[in-house]
Amino acid sequence: MHYTLHAAPGACSFAPHIVLEELGRPYTLALMSGGHPETKTEEFRRLNPKGRIPVLTADNFVLTEAAAILLHLGLTNPDAKLLGFDAESIARSVEWFNWLSGSVHAVAVRMIWRPDTFLPEETMFPPLIEKGKEHLASAYALIEARLTERAWALGDLYSVVDPYLLVFYRWGNRMALDMQGTYPACTAHARRLEEREAVQRALSQEGISLWK
Repeated sequence: MHYTLHAAPGACSFAPHIVLEELGRPYTLALMSGGHPETKTEEFRRLNPKGRIPVLTADNFVLTEAAAILLHLGLTNPDAKLLGFDAESIARSVEWFNWLSGSVHAVAVRMIWRPDTFLPEETMFPPLIEKGKEHLASAYALIEARLTERAWALGDLYSVVDPYLLVFYRWGNRMALDMQGTYPACTAHARRLEEREAVQRALSQEGISLWK
């Protein structure tokens, strides 16, 4: 199956982009511009009526949502060993994915970067943004505690969850948070990921950095 990943530089699509590079099989990267205005076109809306990336496509196959794409790639490529196939590993992966996508991204990050999603007037934004920063700090603290106990999100196994965590670490740097000073375990995790050739290739292809 030849995949096409519809993505944008540094978006949550960065995680499945890394995993596709990890798999080492041919795929096509349909990279949008920053801010991905292309998602508003009729052509893209026919592909994904939600109007969001990432989208993974192949012949007669369309899958949306970063977490679902990551889980699909892990489950359908067992030889890559990017996901344990025991019930515990799969359940723990879903636990991470649900929280990161449903709470951290959709709530905390969106409160900071897209307050217009929640409130109609710009004058209302500042307190909402501050509350989003509180929620995000709490989330980073939880991730820091988990990564203090283990090398990877699922323990000793590098998995499809780890590139997803890297997205959130990078976003913290983009928000000018003191990620390196405040979250040493998260930073060590990011540096372990940065050493991987797949991550280096994805960074180069998207023209982005983990650190700014």
